Amino acid sequence: MFGKDKAKRPAATETRPYHCMDIERIQSELDVNVSTGLAPSDAEQRLTVHGPNEMRGGGRPSAFKILIRQLANLMTLILIAAVAIAFAIKDWIEAGVVIGVIILNTAVGFVQEFKAEKTMDSLRKMTSPTSRVLRSGHQIVVPTVDLVPGDVIYLESGDVVGADCRLFEVLNLETDEALLTGEALPIAKTVDTFDDPELPLGDRINLSFASTTVTKGRAKAVIYATGMSSEVGKIAKKLMETNKAKKTPLQKALDKMSWVLLGVAIVSMLIVFGANKFKIKNEVLLYAIGLAIATIPEGLIAVVTLTMSLGVHTLAKKRALVRKLVALESLGSITNICSDKTGTLTQSKMVLVRAWLPAEGFFRIAGLGFEPVGEVTKKQRLEPLTDARINFAQDSTSGEKNSRVASDDGSEETVVVNASNMSASLRRIAQGAALCNMSEIRTDNETGYWYGIGDPTEIALQVFASKLEMGKPTLTNDDNQWKLVCEYPFDSSIKRMSVVAHNAVTGEKVLFLKGATERVVPCCTGRQDGEQVSSMLPDHLQEYLDPQIQEMARDGLRVLSIAYRYLTPAEESLDMSKTDREEVEVNMTFLGLVGIYDPPRPESMPSVMECYRAGIQVTMLTGDHPQTAAAIARQVGILQDEDDIDSKTGEHQAIPLGPLVMTAREFDRLSDEEIDALPELPHVIARCSPDTKVKMIEAMHRRNGIVAMTGDGVNDSPSLKFADVGIAMGLTGSDVAKQASEIILTDDNFATIVRAIREGRRVFSNIQRFCCALISGNVAELVCLIIGLAFKDKLGETVFPLSPVAILVNNLLTGTPPAMALGVEKAWPTIMDEPPRSPSSGLFTWEVQGDIIFYGFGIGLLSISNFWLVMNGFGDGNMGEECNHGYSDSCDLVFRARGTVFATLTLGILLHAYNCRRIRGPMWNWHMIKRVHENRFLFAGVVCGTVLCLLCMYVPGLNTAVLKMKGISWEWGIVLITLLIFLILSELYKFAKRKLCKPLSVATEEQGRLQRIWTENTLASSTGGLSK
Repeated sequence: MFGKDKAKRPAATETRPYHCMDIERIQSELDVNVSTGLAPSDAEQRLTVHGPNEMRGGGRPSAFKILIRQLANLMTLILIAAVAIAFAIKDWIEAGVVIGVIILNTAVGFVQEFKAEKTMDSLRKMTSPTSRVLRSGHQIVVPTVDLVPGDVIYLESGDVVGADCRLFEVLNLETDEALLTGEALPIAKTVDTFDDPELPLGDRINLSFASTTVTKGRAKAVIYATGMSSEVGKIAKKLMETNKAKKTPLQKALDKMSWVLLGVAIVSMLIVFGANKFKIKNEVLLYAIGLAIATIPEGLIAVVTLTMSLGVHTLAKKRALVRKLVALESLGSITNICSDKTGTLTQSKMVLVRAWLPAEGFFRIAGLGFEPVGEVTKKQRLEPLTDARINFAQDSTSGEKNSRVASDDGSEETVVVNASNMSASLRRIAQGAALCNMSEIRTDNETGYWYGIGDPTEIALQVFASKLEMGKPTLTNDDNQWKLVCEYPFDSSIKRMSVVAHNAVTGEKVLFLKGATERVVPCCTGRQDGEQVSSMLPDHLQEYLDPQIQEMARDGLRVLSIAYRYLTPAEESLDMSKTDREEVEVNMTFLGLVGIYDPPRPESMPSVMECYRAGIQVTMLTGDHPQTAAAIARQVGILQDEDDIDSKTGEHQAIPLGPLVMTAREFDRLSDEEIDALPELPHVIARCSPDTKVKMIEAMHRRNGIVAMTGDGVNDSPSLKFADVGIAMGLTGSDVAKQASEIILTDDNFATIVRAIREGRRVFSNIQRFCCALISGNVAELVCLIIGLAFKDKLGETVFPLSPVAILVNNLLTGTPPAMALGVEKAWPTIMDEPPRSPSSGLFTWEVQGDIIFYGFGIGLLSISNFWLVMNGFGDGNMGEECNHGYSDSCDLVFRARGTVFATLTLGILLHAYNCRRIRGPMWNWHMIKRVHENRFLFAGVVCGTVLCLLCMYVPGLNTAVLKMKGISWEWGIVLITLLIFLILSELYKFAKRKLCKPLSVATEEQGRLQRIWTENTLASSTGGLSK
């Protein structure tokens, strides 16, 4: 009986995996008889032991917990403290603004996190709701959630497989495993037992996996893994185990800055109290609190969030949906893109692109997708030009292309095949492709787009025939009158299919045969050589075809063969549907070969080259075969020509040798130390499993890489979560992949990734710009106000260079508005010529810190110097009495000096925002001055800030009663000279940085190699364009 101890016994992984067991061993292992199935009582007991057949997750966090997490960060706590301080000094406007900032930050973060984790829900929805099983000898329908190991399950076309199972009875079964293994085509299944325990998942064709779809045939199988033990369940576990909670470098930098500024604010308050000998009057307390608020850039988080949100909006218009704002930060640092092949670099549409006929050679078929548009061409040798061959009477007005043209050197030309010059052999092979075919191609009535119905390979053959105007609808119309008499369907055990077709016009009955070459050739006794049929034994025919097959296979093409023969008079009188196919599929005449593949997207090659320009390595991780993967990688530029040339023979290899192309088995066998010892990580890994993808990402991380992973299938989900940036396909991607990703491409276009990286670089550089502007402005206020504590009146009390309210107004005018304007600064043209930003450099690099100190101290010292000049340089030094409390005649000079400081400090910080547009480049030469309005938001912010500054200084009552300062007259000369000095010092400082500092971004050796590849390809393209 099925005891509890036996139920808990691990799946056969401790002995041999299930694809290596025969059905007798499996029955023993699972304690089941496949002829009767489980008893209902056994099934219930196993359900208790193994649990429901469903995905189990950790549960979604409550909304309250998410809200608490959003509020419990240092900057938000500082903002809350700033609100309390603002209320303490009765500054209701400042308090309202800060409260608005807190609400905005919390709301955006809350919504982002609440929507982020839906992967487990998507996995649950993938399971088929019901399944047909055998229990106690009876076939019954049960909920898929109740399936248990040992259940005998029935599968047929259209079913979603409910659990991982071992097949033991198969009839033409094919399953679509693209979402799990990455295979573009349905997989033909068998019941054979395999010996290799390490066989890749896609090659275990005696197994069927949960959530895959049956596309053809039927089968019986015994379930061996359910729920979290299935292959989909293992992916779910990997998603749950992936730790994405750690903070990003930007978040860490902002947290660290928050602590530093909090410490500075506290020290500043103590300095204010100490300068007044801790005699804390109301004015002193307000000044200390105002100084603390000026130290803390309360708008920083809002500006960061807004800048990233605007970046998200920009990317949405460019067809990239950002699910998590922090992904924008990582985009600018990406050094590696790990891309799936099927549906990402390729179109996920099988296309027939080449045909070969014995007497005519290769034909190339243009056009991609399902639309039957594209030229069929072939190379034709031109006959040498002689006087005798010149035909002066040739009709030059003929609209048809001549198929034979004279030449003076016997070279070749490309000939377009049409109805007038099509050979009988090509016509016949097109008939075979169309008639020996159960698929259809149609147009959508609403969109006008073409789509296919049926097997992808047969759709490709039907499109090919339609391009020659010989599709099945054309051949079976009233003019041509072909009619199918009988069909011998495709059988995965013999890998071929045939049909008998009758032409009512000519009366001929023809048998067309198509399939794998190794299964078609044994049926043939000759080949079609133009108009003649040459007899040939199958073995000789195979030797004759091998070179052509190898050439097509080298380009990653799936090769099929087509043959035909006329029915004999005796056969014409028989009912062919009752005749054994083994008696019919004989004495065939071989027509030719056709090559089918999943073509690259047209934009993939330029996009890969653009990545190389930016110093980013693209790596293909695919479940496809090595030959196909290497061929596609070569076509899109991931592998260069020198990567796949044999150094000894100088010839191209069908599969590039060496470490640049590996199978998953080869890569998985390497230890971490062996992988790290490789001079270069593989550019292509074929037959890839989910664990292999994660292992590759880990290897890149050990090389200090920032990795983006693109994918569309369930099998991509763990790597999408584990990568620094997961990018899912929006059109063809599964829900699981989309929920596991940070970015979704709505057009499935690899080129969109490049645009996203450009935007990510722009966003980060803008954050760096406004952080420099915002914090250096805070430093300027801090320096000015701290040094200003040295000025004392006759009573020995400190005379503040600005009143507390003036400090807050200055902070309001010079803080958030210019920073927001810098946040929308456009990308400079050279942004993609720089290598990826080093992850270790962080937001506050040594140069940025130096800029903050230089500009902050510069503006602060110049501002407080103006206070001294007005008071002592041009004035009598009279500090008045109780000038911190209000205006009196004795305080007139102090109030004018404060107006000078306010103007200098406000205008200096506003102009400094322009300095931050370019970290090192000159900003105040004539060329850049003409572009001062280029960032219209910054220009408007500076103009508005200047106007408001003037209003604060000259509006009666507001200036003296509220802000405790007066408008100035001749002091404007001091202000303007001071501002000019600051701009000159800024340009000299940048000049010194350009001369003395190392470049902002230094390419590594690998990044330099990638940029050289881009340069060489660009030059080659330019040369090719000029030569044309």
